Amino acid sequence: MSTHENLLGGPAPTHLPDDPEPRELLASGTAPAEVAAKYPASSLVWAQLSDDAFEAGRVVESYAYARTGYHRGLDALRRAGWRGHGPVPFEHEPNRGFLRALHALGRAAQAIGEDDEYERCSTFLRDSSPTAADILG
Repeated sequence: MSTHENLLGGPAPTHLPDDPEPRELLASGTAPAEVAAKYPASSLVWAQLSDDAFEAGRVVESYAYARTGYHRGLDALRRAGWRGHGPVPFEHEPNRGFLRALHALGRAAQAIGEDDEYERCSTFLRDSSPTAADILG
């Protein structure tokens, strides 16, 4: 968490602690399912599994992976002091797994006709990180 005063009066940005091992394993080409088995708390791994399933046309599987990553990310955010709202900056690399899972959940929800959930996820993503919303789509 930042020690700088928030002049806008809102909650300070939440910065998740770095967990480089899953990111490094994925970058080295290790299968995401293998990384998930070793690091099941990593939102990044579940987001990658969701992306892979979505790209292969396995939308329901993508939805399940994304939901897992989203909930793992909420757990991590709460442990980091997040109170249910406030910035989760995409610029802080450890936050990207959660933000990617949130995006993937919205994308998969839309694909299976869960329009209300798609809207909630889209709004939550934009409220958490406008940068993530712009980059991830």
